[in-house]
Amino acid sequence: MGKIIAIANQKGGVGKTTTSINLAASFAAMKRKVMLIDLDPQGNASVGSGISKSQVRYAAHHVLCQEVEIKEALLPTAGGFDLLATNQELIVAEMQLLQVAQREQRLKSILDTVIDDYDYILIDCPPSLSVLTVNALVAADSVLIPIQCEYFALEGLSGLLNTVEQIRSTINQRLQIEGLLRTMYDGRNRLALDVSAQLLAHFPDRVYRTVIPRNVRLAEAPSHGAPVLLYDEKSQGALAYLALAGEILRRSEKKARVA
Repeated sequence: MGKIIAIANQKGGVGKTTTSINLAASFAAMKRKVMLIDLDPQGNASVGSGISKSQVRYAAHHVLCQEVEIKEALLPTAGGFDLLATNQELIVAEMQLLQVAQREQRLKSILDTVIDDYDYILIDCPPSLSVLTVNALVAADSVLIPIQCEYFALEGLSGLLNTVEQIRSTINQRLQIEGLLRTMYDGRNRLALDVSAQLLAHFPDRVYRTVIPRNVRLAEAPSHGAPVLLYDEKSQGALAYLALAGEILRRSEKKARVA
């Protein structure tokens, strides 16, 4: 049975989509079967995975509105993972979900039909605590939180952690914090060092040792419709996401042994 990880932070511009694409490609490079769900109406994870939003026959909104089965909508990518793409029409699906009973359970019921086919299902969440994000958190086993080491990072983090706790206590008791990921990190920046130190002090067991650096190749890769592992496999960005995937796998194996 696979593991579902929501990649979420209500603050925009922290590296959620970059992490979603490159972690999916890194897991795939390690011979894991991976699905990436683009749940952000902007569709950046779709474009960054090499899929043209305008040429997608079936997308996330078709699946959420139960117009097609999820298996019909999945697309293979050059990164080695399957993608449930999206576009602006997901906004319509979001509005329709608001009219549905048990709307927060819709994505979970869909993923229950395919969870055994994958080792990991990653969900790229929108930068808000919308019904789409709630659907992702209800469906997920855990939440990976990318955090840019800047002034407002901890303030935004507390709000998300409160939301996760509310969902765990009311709807999804298995929901856990997968980990906190420091992104766009520049060790020469004193503020980044200070925020990183605060994160380690407050959440010593949750912060990944792996740090995602500011990296030109990592920033360029989406414009070429490819994970950085395909664009420049020797870049610092590619090596960092491979290291992150390895760290997640080691943590999962350690938890399995303890259990």
